[in-house]
Formats: sequence, structure tokens, C-alpha cells
Amino acid sequence: MSSTQLDARRRAQVFAELEARTFDLAVIGGGITGAGIARDAAMRGLSVALVEARDYASGTSSRSSKMIHGGLRYLAQGDIALVKEAASERQILRRIAPHLTRLSPFLIPTTNMAMTAKLRTGLWTFEKLGGVPEAEKHEVIGLAELQAREPLMRTEKLNGAVLYPEFLTDDARLVLANIRSAQGAGAVVVSHAAASELTGDGLVATSTLDDGLGARIKAKLIVNAAGAWVDAVRGLETGEGDVRMSLSRGIHLVLPRARLPIHSTIIIRAPDKRSIFAVPRGAFSYIGTTDVFHDGADYWPAPTREDIDYLLRATEAALSIDPIRDSEIVSLWSGVRPLIAQPGKKANEVSRKDEIWTSPGGLVSIAGGKLSAYRAMAERVVDLVVERLGATAQPCSTAEVPLPGGSREVQLAGLDPLAAERLAGLYGDEANEIVITGGDVTAEATRAVTHEGASTLEDYWVRRSARAWFDDGAGLTALAPAANAMGALLGWDDAMKASQIAHCSQINDESRRLLGE
Repeated sequence: MSSTQLDARRRAQVFAELEARTFDLAVIGGGITGAGIARDAAMRGLSVALVEARDYASGTSSRSSKMIHGGLRYLAQGDIALVKEAASERQILRRIAPHLTRLSPFLIPTTNMAMTAKLRTGLWTFEKLGGVPEAEKHEVIGLAELQAREPLMRTEKLNGAVLYPEFLTDDARLVLANIRSAQGAGAVVVSHAAASELTGDGLVATSTLDDGLGARIKAKLIVNAAGAWVDAVRGLETGEGDVRMSLSRGIHLVLPRARLPIHSTIIIRAPDKRSIFAVPRGAFSYIGTTDVFHDGADYWPAPTREDIDYLLRATEAALSIDPIRDSEIVSLWSGVRPLIAQPGKKANEVSRKDEIWTSPGGLVSIAGGKLSAYRAMAERVVDLVVERLGATAQPCSTAEVPLPGGSREVQLAGLDPLAAERLAGLYGDEANEIVITGGDVTAEATRAVTHEGASTLEDYWVRRSARAWFDDGAGLTALAPAANAMGALLGWDDAMKASQIAHCSQINDESRRLLGE
């Protein structure tokens, strides 16, 4: 076994190793799909390289609603196979990454007995398909209990609610855990390295940091798992320039929990009949998401004022709260979902199923799919890879082996409960290593570089610590101490530290551009 320690100071050695070896498989893309494929393939004994153009999880995989859910709405669309897979995968993830599967009651308000009966039938089917334990099956509550549980709910048109447990996660940390596990199984992984060219026997990876690094990687097979950029990578091959992806934009707004003091994840019916979520997370609550077509695979897709108002007005209509002022929004994140193009359908009607395509040149592309079912999707892709290579491989074991941080129960004594909850949710059984080294921003940022492959301040602020979304003032006060800690390890001078801080501040400013203060 190799180390799961991703040390950003080893970039030059990693590029040299990528150049020197011939791999069975090269994976392009370090989101949840690519990370899951690299982990599975390496654990089966294949030699694996993975390159990610930016940071791990920097695209769609850090912009989700942060849920590992079974997809009840796909049941309504008759997609039984997708529901069965997502429902059973929840239980597997819970086993291999307990720190990244936090149980939360999901609450669906009901308006009449017919709606309650329909939901119960759907949930009963869902529970059967997903092997839900008896203690976690749904329950129906009346109006009085609903009012006691969620005093903010407007109940004039309701007759009660259905409650069922689902899981909340930290999506970026789930990706990171898979990347680290892949490296632990022998994969050679590098971020901030774009696939700039496909060659006859592999690909060229070029560093996207100002460090002059690059490598010509020789591989027997290449899997394109670039998410929203799948078409762009396909376009590196002659004759593969057609568009197969359709992108939709989703945004989320974060508020102080005191401003939106909810206890369950509440499913709210928006005016256009779509469902949105209001989700409690530590000292914050967040609401999302939108689902509208978006042109271009933007790294930071700009929200519209319409997106913001859509979420605010739907939340205010469902909950008895004062109108939410823009100045009360702590942070806002947006992302694009990579969907398989289905002309004629609305964004929220497009299937979330995954598809695998193989080009005449042999490039295997995987597109679509759900965060909840990433592991099963990866297993299917690696089955294909093993068959295509004619390789002798060990059986898939990703459903049994814990992810880093998920091996044992977390015990953090003497910490403020919210701080303990946050650390346990991010680091799992490795949280004590943060506490021992000070338990502060400096400790987190140091570990981000030495163990978690963070090469930029944004990597730490957004995806290693989630401070960009879930911290007072969007975590801006953490930027300077984090830059100092990272700079000491990565050799940043004062100008570089200032540039890194300015970049993160600009991301925050741009996300708030449409918010009147």
C-alpha cells in the first residue's frame, strides 16, 4: 500500500513519475466520477494515472446540494433502476465513510390525504429497493407534531408531513477521500494539470500553475471523466467535436441558522412546482437549488437575480419569516450540472442517468450520473476498462474498504459542540490531528498542503475547509492566516500571498455582485 498523504510539495516528483511510467489507465478529471474510477481501478491492481485541470472537486463535485439521497423524484419519473442504485449506494457510503454521511430527517409537507398516500407508496417502494433498516423507515406526522417540530412552517394549507431519513455530505471532501484512497492503492494523481493533447499512446498533461511542469503520460487506455468539460476533452480527438452534453445551472444561498432556525431538511414546493431544499448545517442553513439551462462550462457560472429571488421567495412563502434581505446572505455558490443532452426537455426533466461512449480512437467518455451513485458508476466503468484491456484484475472491493477518515468513530473531547461537529464532518477519524496541532485555520491549512494536495489558497478556503460557504463572513478572515501557513510550505513570497488572498476575495465579490447590501 502507498501513503494516502497527498503532499502538494511533491509536484515535481509526481510529474517525473507520470513521465517515466506506462500506465494501464489514465483518467482525465478529478471530480467524483474520475476519483471513484481511479480508486476502483487502482484497488483492482491496475496501474493508474489521474490528472485534474484545476483542483480536485473544483467543478460540479463541490457545487451540489451536498446530499447523498435516493432520488425520490426519479421514482415519479418511473426510473426504478436509478432509484434502486442510489438507495442502496447510500447504505454502502454510510459504511465506508460514516463521517461523510450525516443522517438528517427530510420533511415533506403534505396538503391532503391523497398526497400522503402517494408519498407513502413511493417511500415504501424506495425503502424496499434500498434495503432501508426498520428504524429508519418513513413516518407520517400530523399538523400538531409538524408545528412542534418546525414552528416556522406555514401550515394553513397543510394536513401534516412525511418524514424520512436521508444523508448530508461534504461533497468536496468525499472526492478528496476517494483521491487519497486511489493514491493509497498505488494510483499516481496530480491536480492543476490539464490534459492539453491526446497522443497515439496517451496524453500530454500541462501544469496550470506557474511552475513550468508537465508530462507526456503513456497509457493503454484513457477514460474521460471531465464532467462539464467532457465534450471539450472529446474535442481533443479529430472528428469528435459534436456536442453531447447539456448544462444546467444550480445555485445555493447560505444564511445564519439563527435567521433560518430549521431542524430538518425541509422540502419546499416552489411556484413552478419544482422542489427546493432548506437544509440545516451547523451554525448555518442553506437553500437550493435552481435548475435552468446554462451556456458554457463555466468554472464559476454567474447566477442571475432571478435565480436568487426564486429561492428567497419560495422559502418565504413556505416559512413564516421576515423577508430575507440580501445583506443577510452569508455566501452563495453556483455550479453547472453536466447532463446528457435531451432536446425538447426542460432542465429539471433531463435524466440524471450516466452514459458511456467510446470514440473510434478508443477514448472512453463517461458523462451524467448522480453523486449518490458515483461508486456503482465507477465500478461499471472499471469493469469495461478491465474487459477492454484484457487484464487480469482483482474483484471490485470499493464497497467494503473504508475511505480515509472513515475507519473508526470520532471522539473530540473538550471542544465547542459546533466546532466538534464541523471538524468531525470534514476530517472524520483524522480530526484529532487537527486538534493536536492547534485546531485553528493554521492547522487546517497546513494539513491541506501536506496531506490533502492543496496548492492554492482557494483549494483550502473553498474545498478543504468549506469556509467559503460555511463560516462567518464567508471565511474571509481565514484567508490571511491560511495564506501565511500555506506560503511557508509552498515558498510563497509576500506578493504571492497577497495575490492568493485577492483571488479568493474576488471570487466572493463576484458571487455577491447581484446582491444589494
